[in-house]
Amino acid sequence: MRDLEVGAFSDDGPWEVDLDRLSWRPGLDYVRRAVRAEVPALVRPRKLPPGSRLAATARHLGLGVALWAAGKRRRARSEEGRTESVADLSRRLRRAAERLGPAYIKLGQIISSGEGVFPEPLVTEFKKCRDQVPPETWETVRRVVEEDLGRPLDTVFARFDRQPVAAASIAQVHAAVLRTGEEVVVKVQRPQVSRLVKEDLAVMAWVAPRLVGRIPVAALANPPALVELFAETIAEELDFRLEAENMLDVARSLVELGQKAYVVPRPHPDLVTRRVLVMERLAGFNFDDAEGMRAAGLDTAALVRAGMIGFLEGAMLCGIFHGDLHGGNLFVLPDARTALLDFGITGRLDEFRRRAFLRLLVGATVNDVKGQMAALRDLGTLPPDTDLDAVIADLGLDRPPVDPTTLTPDELVAEIQRTVKGLLGYGARMPKELMLFVKNLVFLDGAIANLAPDLDLFAEIAHIATHFAVTHGARITADVGVDPRTQVLDLSGVKASFGVDTDLEILTYRDLQERRAVIRERLAKRDRRRRRP
Repeated sequence: MRDLEVGAFSDDGPWEVDLDRLSWRPGLDYVRRAVRAEVPALVRPRKLPPGSRLAATARHLGLGVALWAAGKRRRARSEEGRTESVADLSRRLRRAAERLGPAYIKLGQIISSGEGVFPEPLVTEFKKCRDQVPPETWETVRRVVEEDLGRPLDTVFARFDRQPVAAASIAQVHAAVLRTGEEVVVKVQRPQVSRLVKEDLAVMAWVAPRLVGRIPVAALANPPALVELFAETIAEELDFRLEAENMLDVARSLVELGQKAYVVPRPHPDLVTRRVLVMERLAGFNFDDAEGMRAAGLDTAALVRAGMIGFLEGAMLCGIFHGDLHGGNLFVLPDARTALLDFGITGRLDEFRRRAFLRLLVGATVNDVKGQMAALRDLGTLPPDTDLDAVIADLGLDRPPVDPTTLTPDELVAEIQRTVKGLLGYGARMPKELMLFVKNLVFLDGAIANLAPDLDLFAEIAHIATHFAVTHGARITADVGVDPRTQVLDLSGVKASFGVDTDLEILTYRDLQERRAVIRERLAKRDRRRRRP
């Protein structure tokens, strides 16, 4: 189709995307600016939060924690009981998030992408927040669709399934068929979402500054910036016209990069409003269905490799990337291309930050520690006047790596505390752009565990570096002044980040998982020892 020159779409779409004939597109630059201009007011520090919403938050979360605590002492008598206790708390927190609504469900979705970062029961439970949130009634869905399209539903759709395909924080998705015969999916926004989101952000904006300085990890994560990130992303998610524009921008960047691994569904030329988004229906394997894909002859290792390259290319060369990768937002087509869904959260980098990301990648492949630190500083992780040499020396980044599996539990905790204390001493923060990027990397980390556990990580990193050098060498040289085609690959810094010896030649993901399991078990033993009377 002719629109394949416009974006990375399916080969045979139900309609063509003509950028000049999208009825919903004019004026979106103004809409996006207006939404972003509203953010400072949404997260403005307040003396008092909305009382009723704060009370609801305390009631739902407090009740869940209280009921969990009531059974905690009984379960704590055995290892099995302690495992059951964590699962029970995770379940209660997920239910509380669902009762509280969009903002808290979105928090749950972020947690669900944190394999290896958050406790496994918590991640597993919050995965249900991706597409298993209790749906709105059919009457409510019909009313929203008819109000936004300005006509009876039956005049637009020949069939509209009453049961949603998926129901998440902001909206739910229904399969449908247009009167003109095209099979589509319809994303319908939940009513009252806008009001609830603004009230929840006010509560979060009141709580966030009170966490800084009280919890070391919270200080590093920068809770006020996290709330600002929520405000920016959720505010834009409330207008589906902006999401449709995000779909087009990402699809266009994939074509610009010559990236064939991804497909973006086409938004409908006319049936897109603030609360309703009609798009092309695609079908394929669930992204977590490794067994089904292998049975169909798909190379899951190649799938992971292509996914990682496409994600990095979008961020570092085009300054745009899907900002909310998780299993519910991806599925794999029979031809091995990955379909990207749900563009409500899309990372957008200005030119300065895009080049900083690019320098970070180039620095990692040649073990330029100072260059990487400078890139992180330019991304906002460190203050502009930071003495980078002092940071490198104080954190031991210029010394041989310490293998965490060789440390005692107390030594490991002391090492973590030393690093965190050192970062905080230099005023380190996690900027909001980096939060999205890291969250996606954490998801891709989990995808490797499922789809390609025997992948040699060092070989894959070398492959990705070679791809960037060969495919984008001239562009990288122009952007950062370093020609990757003339650089010698040096993975010693990468190996140090894994805590392994620089002489190690092969590290599979299965090996890495085993190392992580050793570390987790040692920390768990330390906790159990401390709990003993």
